[in-house]
Amino acid sequence: MKTGLLLSGGMDSLTIAWWKRPNIAFTLNYGQLAAQAEIEASRTICQQLEIPHHVIEIDCRELGSGDMAGSQADSLAPASDWWPYRNQMLVTLAAMKAISFGVTHLWLGTVKSDGFHRDGSPEFMSAISHLLSLQEGGMVVEAPAIELSTAELVRKSGIPASLLAWAHSCHKSHVACGNCRGCNKYMEVFQEVGYDLDRLG
Repeated sequence: MKTGLLLSGGMDSLTIAWWKRPNIAFTLNYGQLAAQAEIEASRTICQQLEIPHHVIEIDCRELGSGDMAGSQADSLAPASDWWPYRNQMLVTLAAMKAISFGVTHLWLGTVKSDGFHRDGSPEFMSAISHLLSLQEGGMVVEAPAIELSTAELVRKSGIPASLLAWAHSCHKSHVACGNCRGCNKYMEVFQEVGYDLDRLG
């Protein structure tokens, strides 16, 4: 078994990297506004854990929607940060790279609250895993924290506050905007787990 992690640099995937220690990690720059900060956060955790890190660059901005693409959200969007079929795209692109490294299990940083989006549900994870397993390599897709909230994941993993602080959760910019769903989640999780951001600063 060789494990790969789709590492966005956000709190969830960064914490899973600390908790599960994958063999290799992949970060995608697909045209999202926060790409550079996500890559830096991902690179930092991989250096700390001595995990090989690969960045995949492909410009899909024209296909995007909402906060992450800097455009109006599509009429089907359940929230302003919705990007059509994003997880399906990310899994496919990461798997295309991962297969060349012999990865058999691709991990996603999906948590319980991501079920708000259909591509964050257990049903989606089962379906995308089945789809990949039918193809060459028989890769399996798993979401180790899908039954946990982000705060529960942070507590379970034991990730140090100083490392978690590197996470980049902003949807709108490579510098945290402080007023999107990602930034709000970042602050709420730190408060819920009792980490003091002021002391880290």
